[in-house]
Amino acid sequence: MEAERVSWERIFKALVSLGLSEIDARVYIHLATKGPALARNIIEELTVKNSQVYRSLRHLQDKGTVKTNNEHPTKFSALPFEEVLDMLIELKEEQAKTLRESREELICSWQINKREKSEDN
Repeated sequence: MEAERVSWERIFKALVSLGLSEIDARVYIHLATKGPALARNIIEELTVKNSQVYRSLRHLQDKGTVKTNNEHPTKFSALPFEEVLDMLIELKEEQAKTLRESREELICSWQINKREKSEDN
């Protein structure tokens, strides 16, 4: 039982480190483990404010990690964990690549701003 809790905690932390907010990670894990659900069911089961869950569902949809059906009321479902993990890792890699490519420009800007600040003093 303890090992299971550590595993879920590790998965949660990994999702957060890959760019999901804590609430987004909780909502995603809930949907991925429990299956499709209505927003109100997520709110009840996670005991989270309505606005937080709706905002989180919108974020997760924007990231492509959660889908909706075309029915009313709308049910939300999570993409498979493996796909989501790959997507989030790829996004982080792209962000790192962008930072590496702009490294020299950032260093130059840093030095200029630092020089200007020291001249002001």
